[in-house]
Amino acid sequence: MTLPSPRGALVIGGGIVGLSIGLALQARGLAVTMVDAAGERAPASAGNAGQIAVEQHEPLASLAMIRALPRRLMSMGGPVSFPPGAVGQWLPFGLRLIRAVSPSRFAQGKQALGALLVEALPAWRRLMGDIGASDLLRNQGNIVAWESVAGARRARAALQGYASPAARWRDLTAAEAEALGGQLRSAPADAVRFEGTASVADPAAVLDALRAAFLGRGGTVEVRTATLAEARRSGADLVIVAAGVRSARLMREIGHEVPLIAERGYHIQSAQSRWPMDLTSVLFEERALVATRFRSGLRATSFIEFTHPDAEPDPRKWERLKNHAHDLGLPFDSPVETWYGSRPTLPDYLPAIGRSSRDPRVLYAFGHQHLGLTLGPITGDLVASLAFAEAGSMELGPFAVERFGR
Repeated sequence: MTLPSPRGALVIGGGIVGLSIGLALQARGLAVTMVDAAGERAPASAGNAGQIAVEQHEPLASLAMIRALPRRLMSMGGPVSFPPGAVGQWLPFGLRLIRAVSPSRFAQGKQALGALLVEALPAWRRLMGDIGASDLLRNQGNIVAWESVAGARRARAALQGYASPAARWRDLTAAEAEALGGQLRSAPADAVRFEGTASVADPAAVLDALRAAFLGRGGTVEVRTATLAEARRSGADLVIVAAGVRSARLMREIGHEVPLIAERGYHIQSAQSRWPMDLTSVLFEERALVATRFRSGLRATSFIEFTHPDAEPDPRKWERLKNHAHDLGLPFDSPVETWYGSRPTLPDYLPAIGRSSRDPRVLYAFGHQHLGLTLGPITGDLVASLAFAEAGSMELGPFAVERFGR
């Protein structure tokens, strides 16, 4: 089926993925309107650890994750929780996840995700250069640290088989180890640094810059809740669903049942901190906590909570974050602010990117789980290529929503 070249598009969702798509479509000459539900943009896109994590090429849906789950439960001191009131969300999701961790599906997912991640950082550099905001991109990698000798020994053994298509790891230099240890109550037992990765100077500042560029190039933002039915009646040649955890409801309107869950994360942040601006993000792996110094302050992020997107937050998680920060000696030098938000996650931990088989005018891009910030710009490029039916070098079949069937 040959489709006419589009002239206008409506993007549902104004987070990092939606903004990246909007700018990529504008670069192709399209008039773009964005519908962004009030209050959803900042929680969905501004609360992460700020990492462009191209080293995470293995889908989290894996046999290793299933085996490690019992000791990673919040009741055991870990980051994962399954709230009893959300059993209707996480039980069906979990059953699908178990089916997704077979060796063959994991290998296919690893190959597909790796192909995206190889292009992720170049896409970031192009986008930030294009909008004149390259100063918001930090090409400094990230650190993974272990507090115990036993934890470091296990991690070192696992790293021997690490082979990312986009990143590599090395030991810290003596100066790096001294700089890290000097910020903490006790120096870590061991740490490594990943290179080939990057981060942003501040997620909220990046979103503001992207939004300003989108508006400055003639884009329109409507702050309201959208339905796919009215979007299809709007007269736009294309409708792009990029609404994060709200995307499943939209896709259901045209017959796609998408097993998307809200995988919530939490953070605390202090506007004032002695943590140096030039010290990169640090993952304290045994606590599943990432500490990042942004322009807006020091942030500590953690937790994987499978729930309904409208469920009330769990204050115990912020308390545990504060306790972790105290135990580590993280310098939160002013009162902390709290945040929680939903990562849109699919059972195989791959995003959904493609064109609807029910309506060729509808494209979609959601379900980026922990890699929404990482994959935003490359997703924008891929959706723009789909919009013009261009033959691309990347196979998008693994990301089609039809992979879930009914």
